[in-house]
Amino acid sequence: MERHPISREGYDKLREQIRVMEEIEMPAVTERIKSAREEGDLKENTEYHEAREAQGMLQARINQTRSKLAASYIVERRDGPKDAVEFGARVTVVDEDDFEEIYEMVGPGEEDYDGDVMKILTTSPIGTALMGKAVGDQVEVEIPSGILKMTIRSIE
Repeated sequence: MERHPISREGYDKLREQIRVMEEIEMPAVTERIKSAREEGDLKENTEYHEAREAQGMLQARINQTRSKLAASYIVERRDGPKDAVEFGARVTVVDEDDFEEIYEMVGPGEEDYDGDVMKILTTSPIGTALMGKAVGDQVEVEIPSGILKMTIRSIE
């Protein structure tokens, strides 16, 4: 299994998601199943079947989140200048049209694509292409609409 870096905050966030799913959401779904079962004939009981499906989907989410945690290792973010893109770095890039983007390299559970700084997974196509690169390096990333060409402007 390939392991991925994650910050302490990201790790704690995933642990909390698992706790909420197991201690709050799963008991609520189990109660729905119990209530639906009490209504009688299960063959034509839509509420029962929907609750069982919700239970299965919730368990799948729990398993997926547990897998993310199992495949992660905690990395402390360093302060100070960086000469290459690494986990936790903020990378300013500019594309061929002189459009500037700022990416923060994060681990599972920390990704966030809204806001001025996009938090992208180190394992995403853009993240993978940027890892280890330096200021001034040109990077090409295959995206659905073709090839994205970027130049690294700064690393923080």
